[in-house]
Amino acid sequence: LFLAVCAVGIGGTFQYGYNVSIINAPTQHIHRFLNETWTSRYHKELNPDLLTFLWSVIASVFSLGGLCGALIGGSMAIRLGRKGALLMNNIIAILASILMGISFPTGLFELLIAGRFLIGINSGIGLCVQPLYIGEVAPKHLRGGMAMGSSIFLTGGILTGQIIGLRELLGGETYWPLLLSSSCFPAFAQLLFLPWFPESPRYLLIDRGDELSCAKALKRFHGSSEYQREMEDIQRECFALDGEKPKKPWQLFTDHGVRWQLITVIVMTMGQQLSGINAIYFYATYIFKQAGISAEKIPYVTLGTGACECLTALTCGLLIDYVGRRCLIIGGYLFMGLWSIVLTFSLTYQDLYSWVPYVSMTSILAFILSFGLGPGGITNTLTAELFIQSSRPAAYMIAGTISWISFFTTGRLFAFIVNGLKQYCFLVFLLECSLVAAFIFLVIPETKNKSFLEIEKEFHKLNFGRN
Repeated sequence: LFLAVCAVGIGGTFQYGYNVSIINAPTQHIHRFLNETWTSRYHKELNPDLLTFLWSVIASVFSLGGLCGALIGGSMAIRLGRKGALLMNNIIAILASILMGISFPTGLFELLIAGRFLIGINSGIGLCVQPLYIGEVAPKHLRGGMAMGSSIFLTGGILTGQIIGLRELLGGETYWPLLLSSSCFPAFAQLLFLPWFPESPRYLLIDRGDELSCAKALKRFHGSSEYQREMEDIQRECFALDGEKPKKPWQLFTDHGVRWQLITVIVMTMGQQLSGINAIYFYATYIFKQAGISAEKIPYVTLGTGACECLTALTCGLLIDYVGRRCLIIGGYLFMGLWSIVLTFSLTYQDLYSWVPYVSMTSILAFILSFGLGPGGITNTLTAELFIQSSRPAAYMIAGTISWISFFTTGRLFAFIVNGLKQYCFLVFLLECSLVAAFIFLVIPETKNKSFLEIEKEFHKLNFGRN
């Protein structure tokens, strides 16, 4: 089970974290490449406004690709299987790496845009299918910890990208095309390791009707003496579904049986993206400078934020099956709200005392820790747990679509919010975190150690207003 999480993670959410991270290091080199390419092609200087536009396209087309990936990820998981979709997804990553790698020697910045779009598609599919696979192979007493594998590999990808992007490694002017094309290595690793693992047992029995292959997969994952209990659980869910086919995303919006599960996923996904984590990263460089850290050393200090995220994802993975989902995610949002208040005060009085910037630095790290311990990791876990087999792929498609739209929107808007409200923008995030925490407290039951059918019954009263 542990090795299966590693095999799906290296080519799944790791790719998302890695490709979000590595684009920051070569910014100046890509600007120079765009200028030189434009000059050699059209024999005139590139207009600064057009340069800004081209760079914003290169940076943001990743989100557009991610949205497309989220829209097709669930369908791929149904048609090709969870494992088959992940394996096919690596072909997209390899093609994207080739396009980004040859963009510089060929002098075609259009290939860089196409490559970023394709690697976005790869990340969108991975974010959808990986937690789907892990949630379906995990026994219920380990499901939370295993599902946190998605967040551990995502944060691991961010940290790896920050390290590889240092100018002493691949972040220098000479090697930046290699940096952008290095995402082929996780893809090759998954193509090498994932075929050794079985397909999702739930997919094999419920969607394919292949009881023999399901039993073989369960024996591999749970051992020949323990698999029977999981087999009975899957058979009960199969019987309850009574041959129901996997649903399309639009069918979930008209299905009263999943109404509150769907509302919950939408609120949690939007809450995660709008929680202020992007503003924290926006302010980080400014606060580090205020604390007296030189611009050359800031990339190394930023590694601390990546390490923080990794640490909290690992901690959350160890705690989630003991403490429970509700406690961690509500606590995470409440602590984020608390650090928003501290950060507002420390940024307001930043120049009064020499020690205040260090309070701001501490608040930033604490905010990231709170995010990783709650909303950052548990949102994906709950998406897998709130739906039964026929609705789960469609639910991930909806969650992924909302996540990528929110990611794109906040990426375009939050700079204006920060510039307009200055440090008081964190009061907006305080309100948002408090509202999401209240919603989760009132609506979401604890899902720890419960089967998917038991969780569905918990929502029955909310959906239909009766026991």
